[in-house]
Amino acid sequence: MPAMKLSPEKSISVFFCIAAGVVLACAFDKIGAGFAAWFAPGLLLAGICRVRGGGAAFLLGVLAGFVHYLLLLYWLVPTMHRYGPMPVWLSFFALLLLAFYLALYTGVFAWAVTLVPVRPVFLVVWVPVCWVALEYAKTFLFSGFPWGLAGYSQYRYPVLIQSADLFGVYGVSFFVCAVSACFFLIFMHLFHGRWQNRPVGRGAAVAGLLVAAGLFAANGGYGMFRLAEQDTADRPAGQLRVSLIQANIEQSLKWDDAHVEATLDKYIRLSLSAAEKQPDLVVWPETAVPFYFFHDSQRTRRVLDTAERMKIPLLAGAPAYERPEDGKKLRLFNSAYLIDARGRVAGRYDKVHLVPFGEYVPLKKWLPFVGKIVPETGDFSPGRPGRLLSAGNADMGVQICYEIIFPHLSAAMVRAGADILVNITNDAWFGDTSAPLQHFSMAVFRAVENRRPVVRAANTGISGFIDPAGRIRESSAVFQTTSLTRDVATAGDEIGFYTRYPHLLPGLCAAAALVFVLAGLRKGLRTRRDS
Repeated sequence: MPAMKLSPEKSISVFFCIAAGVVLACAFDKIGAGFAAWFAPGLLLAGICRVRGGGAAFLLGVLAGFVHYLLLLYWLVPTMHRYGPMPVWLSFFALLLLAFYLALYTGVFAWAVTLVPVRPVFLVVWVPVCWVALEYAKTFLFSGFPWGLAGYSQYRYPVLIQSADLFGVYGVSFFVCAVSACFFLIFMHLFHGRWQNRPVGRGAAVAGLLVAAGLFAANGGYGMFRLAEQDTADRPAGQLRVSLIQANIEQSLKWDDAHVEATLDKYIRLSLSAAEKQPDLVVWPETAVPFYFFHDSQRTRRVLDTAERMKIPLLAGAPAYERPEDGKKLRLFNSAYLIDARGRVAGRYDKVHLVPFGEYVPLKKWLPFVGKIVPETGDFSPGRPGRLLSAGNADMGVQICYEIIFPHLSAAMVRAGADILVNITNDAWFGDTSAPLQHFSMAVFRAVENRRPVVRAANTGISGFIDPAGRIRESSAVFQTTSLTRDVATAGDEIGFYTRYPHLLPGLCAAAALVFVLAGLRKGLRTRRDS
């Protein structure tokens, strides 16, 4: 049987789509090439500009997305293999499934962009509208997985991300994709290219150049204004000195009962040392307490006594449980306990958005053969949204691990009155990969979007302090045993535009994309009927 060969034209399309996936993945890697994201959507457009039919564009989009997500989420394989534990082949198969699912969004993007017959110059609007609409869908469908949104790639560029207080990370994604579409128009004109059989003329290229320059000028100008405003603002409403404890506990030992005492000893020793700097609050990471609080009374007493010895409030991550009065099965929670300076529990926050297959199994009733990646813990229940904890003169919006990647959850905390956002997490699962940095970068946007400082305590890192302008004021290295102490300026009562209307831009993009796609489908049906 002769080998199947791609035509030169199809080979070029495949090359550009693979390049788009690789370049976009580079924007999220440790190398810090966030600028690469400005070119990736344009490379995908170059890959689909020659194809005829939505099906071919969809498949090329899936190819680009599949390459991107394989490279972006490669860390899932060692995570699932080491801590699942799952065989390497099964871990890789799970990555393939997730990458394929997420690639479907990129496929739909490519299909939608080619479905609606816009003139090339209008791609500077149509491309970001479609892209943001699908990022919004990815945030909510099937419990949501908004990991690696295009806007997150810009976290290293404070000037370019200040507009997130208007439109969130979605607004920065819009900016990135619009600029990339502009670059595409310039590139296609220089090389006499066409978009869906329409030549990309000089006018479209000039328009692309002017729009790109205007976007950088407007976004950069706003960013410089907001940064200057942040630095020259009046004295903040208050100050909270916070100590973050990064005990660096190996994940394989974390739930081993033989090592619980050593774990507690390490946290207590680091906390007592940090207490010498006279903080107003000490923060331990997610599940720093590796047992159900109050179930083990002796060890619980040690944690409570630590706050009393320091005479400083302690926020500690620990699993919790509740026994329903009706005698039903225990309800388990991934929680954060606030212990006051007298060693009493002053409040508890229960994680609201749980990790599928990590903290619970979706559709477990119908999928009894599917297990959890984390076998040491039971199936958790979600907590009540919007619950704040108070320490000193600050109301804290606590978010545990995965919750920080959902923009609307942080905005809801600030609308409820949070002066500061506290993210506690355990990223030990990820090892020395790009995942801890990817996770940390998302916290930067929660600070800018809501103009609230973010403090982050992670078991093995990255822990750190992020100011309301998204600048990383101090951070730890991964796998470092340390404590960080810093004064944090607590915000006043001001609630910004994005915090009030977190769904405005992505919702408008989703509505516009839906309207134009339906119009394109209707026109296509009419054309086929008439022919």
